[in-house]
Amino acid sequence: MKKILVVEDESTMRETLVYNLSKEGYKVLHTGDGAEGLDMAREHQPDLIVLDLMLPSLDGISICRILRNESSVPIVMLTARDSDVDRIIGLEIGADDYIVKPFNLGEFLARIRAVLRRAPSGHTVTDKLESGDLTLDLIARRATRSDKELHLTHKEFDLLAALMRNKGAVLSRDLLLERVWGYEYSGQTKTVDVHVRWLREKIEEDPSRPARLVTVRGVGYRFEK
Repeated sequence: MKKILVVEDESTMRETLVYNLSKEGYKVLHTGDGAEGLDMAREHQPDLIVLDLMLPSLDGISICRILRNESSVPIVMLTARDSDVDRIIGLEIGADDYIVKPFNLGEFLARIRAVLRRAPSGHTVTDKLESGDLTLDLIARRATRSDKELHLTHKEFDLLAALMRNKGAVLSRDLLLERVWGYEYSGQTKTVDVHVRWLREKIEEDPSRPARLVTVRGVGYRFEK
């Protein structure tokens, strides 16, 4: 049984897709939140992801870009925007198909079947993150730069891993707090800034002019390269 993850924030649309995909014989997981959808994709390793463009906490474009850094899972993007620019962006960052709402359910199911037929029998998931001379071994929890080991604290490693996994996407301080320190963490977002500063001292050529951990003013941070 093929497993499909539906990430769609509009509840009626999500329920309709889940119902019809289930009737077709697929095992369906679903959520209306972008960040939760990314977590579910990593945890459950679906055979295909149906991904809305506009989502709370993390948008579909960012999720698609993040997943393409670590997996070849087929992605079908949904959007209410009938824009050639959105379509091109979605396809260029690695979406396998792009469907504009409203759409015919029969056509939707046919396109899901077509994407699954084209997909390889399995998709790869990385256990190592690399960027230039910087490498994170996620299994051994070992970080190296130019083949020299970096002595990172537990939180520094987790923070760097979160940013590298999501290369190119802007992650807010609140989202990083949730990912690295946990849902129950009651500290201030200043904690993220402090740990980013410590990381820059270890991974940047010039910590005063960071090229890897870039600040996005008023939002959070982005791992550039």
